[in-house]
Amino acid sequence: MKKIGILTSGGDAPGMNAAIHSIVTTASVHNIECIGFERGYNGLIDNATVLLPLAKVKHISQLGGTILKSARCPKMLDDKYRQQAIKSLKSNSLDGLIVIGGDGSFRGAHLLSQLTDIPIIGVPGTIDNDIDGSDFTIGFDTAANTALDAIDKIRDTADAFERIFIVEVMGRHSGQLAVNIGVAAEAEHILSPEMNIEPHQIVQNVTAHINAYLKVNGHASYIIVAAEKIYPDGAAALAEMLTKQIGIDCRACVLGHLQRGGMASCADRTLATKLGAFAVDSLVSGAKNVMSGEVNNKLVLTKLADTGLGKKKIDPYLLDLYKNKLSL
Repeated sequence: MKKIGILTSGGDAPGMNAAIHSIVTTASVHNIECIGFERGYNGLIDNATVLLPLAKVKHISQLGGTILKSARCPKMLDDKYRQQAIKSLKSNSLDGLIVIGGDGSFRGAHLLSQLTDIPIIGVPGTIDNDIDGSDFTIGFDTAANTALDAIDKIRDTADAFERIFIVEVMGRHSGQLAVNIGVAAEAEHILSPEMNIEPHQIVQNVTAHINAYLKVNGHASYIIVAAEKIYPDGAAALAEMLTKQIGIDCRACVLGHLQRGGMASCADRTLATKLGAFAVDSLVSGAKNVMSGEVNNKLVLTKLADTGLGKKKIDPYLLDLYKNKLSL
């Protein structure tokens, strides 16, 4: 193995640069040259490359975002463009490709793996922590701490005004961020897909709990941590409905892309370093079409086709702890 390619795809996640650094430095130990494809699969399709010598990746771990840039790539759904991507892999004489991204990125990697013998390895980089095959994904810890810091500040003003706040966090179809952040922030209510509440029941459910809470605690702050899209019309619409139902001012705060930025935490940099190095070592050992992950403190490989099965669950103890507390 003499030359490998690297790309970062989909939503950016803090720690992606640490993974790039780890891949390049580990590859150098094996005398393997690295090149990067810019802007995810778009760069692979367009053959937009950049050389990645050791000097290029020195001291990038503390940088947010990704030095290779990232993007969505609907073109990967078209066989014509997948063939173009394969052509780029071959024209660069690559012996392997490492894809840093989430479930959509790995679906693309799996599709490519069916068209070439060039081995492909995935490294899980997404703040959503919704990838099967690794306890945590790169970026989750940083995003959770960013959101937690914001909620702690919101709590100050919520206490001062005895106000209700809905804080919407990212996570798409997973409540990993919402539940972990909600518990850590001592939120009075958490709304996530795992709560199994139908959208039309949310207003009634939250209203009932707020009224019961205020009856016990009097006028007090009340924070709801909500996963994005849990209420179809959005957090602002939910806040307006609750204000009308309860008669207390309810405000919505959507954290959005704030959660993706900033310097990666120690935990994310460490995880990225381990998984990036393990991806290279696995390529050298002959692995192909798998993702490097960590489960129960052990480095493991999972087939790319099995990384987006949606089997990953939130810590059941944490979920039960919240539910039992909420019911008191």
